[in-house]
Amino acid sequence: MEKNINKIILLVGLMGSGKTSVGKRLAQKLDLPFVDGDREIEKASGLSLIDVFKCFGSEEYRAGEMRVMKRLLTGSPCVLASGGGSFVAKQTRDLAKQNALTIWLKADVDTLYHRTAGRKQRPFLQGSIETLKGKLENYIREEYPYYEEADIVVETKEERVENTVGRVLKALDSFLKEKNK
Repeated sequence: MEKNINKIILLVGLMGSGKTSVGKRLAQKLDLPFVDGDREIEKASGLSLIDVFKCFGSEEYRAGEMRVMKRLLTGSPCVLASGGGSFVAKQTRDLAKQNALTIWLKADVDTLYHRTAGRKQRPFLQGSIETLKGKLENYIREEYPYYEEADIVVETKEERVENTVGRVLKALDSFLKEKNK
């Protein structure tokens, strides 16, 4: 795998799919900076994601997320972990098609549940633990059709992060070789 990738690598997928943990290690392997879309929203607003959501509601949260993603997707090459739902916005998908190579970290509901249960910092999963699986199933039904527009799909599962990163690198290498034919 060549390290000379001069493009934004955008990781998309639902919360718990591994965008941040895979993204940090992928960035190291590719010698690119890592940027976390959720952390950028917090920096821009001066609030935690939960507080942004509570203070401004989901519509304004998504509008702010879109502004941040627009800035990031027109920036320098990096590995960018998007917010869970940011790729649903057409503007974000269009910018990604122009300026990035998108990788969907696709996970099944059980993997997502295992990785997100009990995590308090996820504003879209607030509520009882009993309703978590139902919310995740709804997100899968609603958002996976958008994620299918990604350039590359890599299934994530319960395995060491390094193994997932290896599979992402292999898929990325295959994609770039096919594209350069």
